[in-house]
Amino acid sequence: MQDIINNVKKEYTDITNQLHDPSVVEDPQKMIALNKKQSEIEPIIAKITQYEKVTSDMKDNAEIINTESDEELKQMAVEENLKLASQIDTLTKELEVLLLPKDPDDIKNVIVEIRGGAGGDESALFAANLFRMYSRFAEKNNWTVSIIHSNATGIGGYKEIIFEINASGNTEPVYKLMKYESGVHRVQRIPETEKQGRIHTSTATVAVLPEVDEVDVNIEAKDLRIDTFASSGPGGQSVNTTMSAVRITHIPTGTVVSCQDGKSQHKNKAQAMKVLRSRILQNEQEKHAKEIGDERRSQVGTGDRSEKIRTYNFPQDRITDHRIKKNWSGIENVLDGNLEEIITALQEEDIRIKLEKQTK
Repeated sequence: MQDIINNVKKEYTDITNQLHDPSVVEDPQKMIALNKKQSEIEPIIAKITQYEKVTSDMKDNAEIINTESDEELKQMAVEENLKLASQIDTLTKELEVLLLPKDPDDIKNVIVEIRGGAGGDESALFAANLFRMYSRFAEKNNWTVSIIHSNATGIGGYKEIIFEINASGNTEPVYKLMKYESGVHRVQRIPETEKQGRIHTSTATVAVLPEVDEVDVNIEAKDLRIDTFASSGPGGQSVNTTMSAVRITHIPTGTVVSCQDGKSQHKNKAQAMKVLRSRILQNEQEKHAKEIGDERRSQVGTGDRSEKIRTYNFPQDRITDHRIKKNWSGIENVLDGNLEEIITALQEEDIRIKLEKQTK
């Protein structure tokens, strides 16, 4: 760990020196990038300073213990080092986490795609439950939610809903928390339409895609087919007489994105392109992950979107996350947006796996 600490300190010193370089001061873009990087490193530097202060104090006390003839002073040094040893353990664990390689996507906003899976109308209703859950969770974090595209059913469900969650300048990054939600969510409950009280099992898939800038993925105009049509509501009835809805097909990959929730064709096209870029980059990353083996896919939060990750069992009031084999009660509370306990447990397991791999 000491080598990593030394590298971080050197990087911080280099950045500080560059920020005082007249040639850099005259380059606004470089100044912004360096200030951002400095802000990211500062919490680590603060923790390193604490760690080194405690380490230094322990060495001073050890010197007293080994050389001082005054027994009272020696005893005081021993007692202080016992307290400092506990602090060192805590600081070491905190530093190990801070020094882990950062996921560059953590700071990004996200595009979430929820689709009803097995279970017909019940799966669509469950998809609506999940959308409400994430909307409430976003509200608790002061994030904003914007629907990009939706395909609603007549009974209040969604065959598909795509929406953006934006941090809106708030400090808590979106993807850092939401990335653990990608996968197949399963629900076991008695549907409202079930006359005989039988428990049904239905599924909905969730894909959480980090938002991608134009510079992050190159899409040629010649590779796109863009169709426009009138947007429609539940059951297929037209809700808009203008051709504002947009469907974009990326010909090389066959990726198709539709957007109809905006009132203008221009806005719908911009939103559809945003989704298209995120999907293409995500698919490329997943393909690469499969090529290099199971290492990435074994990590919590980066698994295959076809993987069953969580079950919501209503009769037993139990939520099970299958990746970490942990259960919670209070389904209605979680579906009301109170996801913090589950996400914290997933983060802790993610960190544990990364630390384990780092020490091998």
